[in-house]
Amino acid sequence: MLRALVLLLLLLNALFFGWTQGWLDAVVGLKAGGAHEPERLTQQVKPESIQLLEPQAAVALQTRVCLESDLFPSETALNETQTALQGLGLTAADWQVQSSEQAGVWAVASIRLPSKDFQARKEETYKKLKISFEYLSGMPEEMPSMLLSRHDSEKAAAAALEALSQRALKGLRVLQLQAPSKRFKLLLPQLDGMQQARVTGLKDGAVAAAGFKACPTPPAAPASPAAASAAGSSAASSAPHKP
Repeated sequence: MLRALVLLLLLLNALFFGWTQGWLDAVVGLKAGGAHEPERLTQQVKPESIQLLEPQAAVALQTRVCLESDLFPSETALNETQTALQGLGLTAADWQVQSSEQAGVWAVASIRLPSKDFQARKEETYKKLKISFEYLSGMPEEMPSMLLSRHDSEKAAAAALEALSQRALKGLRVLQLQAPSKRFKLLLPQLDGMQQARVTGLKDGAVAAAGFKACPTPPAAPASPAAASAAGSSAASSAPHKP
């Protein structure tokens, strides 16, 4: 009996020693190192990059800011910027897409002027009739031509052309200078300090090309006449009365 007790104590001591060395962690499910789990230290990724923030810096990171982009010339440019923002860790929930229609531009223009002599005669005619004009630029295939007026619709340009035709002016046409288009803008209304730093800190790529800047502060709403009247009455009643 005594021998069995001694053997049991030896076995228990051996098991305890093995457990303290961590040999039995996987068997008993209770780690010898307790809750400290020192192996987690070896699993840290770039622990040297972890920094303690001053209270002011922590507040700055929590402060929400609003950024907006410049107008995008096309939907392709908009999509490229959205993809770049996703690469910075943002999601579609972090931005809003705003769109606006940009009207086209039509002009009453002369035909393409075939010679310097023809051009000089046209200039003399318009000056005599006190019709202002300018020379077309940016469209080599239509130059040289003279522009007599600009309009935001083809219908308005056609009406202006008809009015000039009534004055016996010939050699004129309606020329489209710019097609109607749709412009886009990205609004990032609720970025924290870290997100703002990532967006504004990018020096190249689609995000940098988008030109993100602080949203304009809306002007303060003017006081209503009723509020102004109430304020005036309050000031008058609080003023001291002279005997």
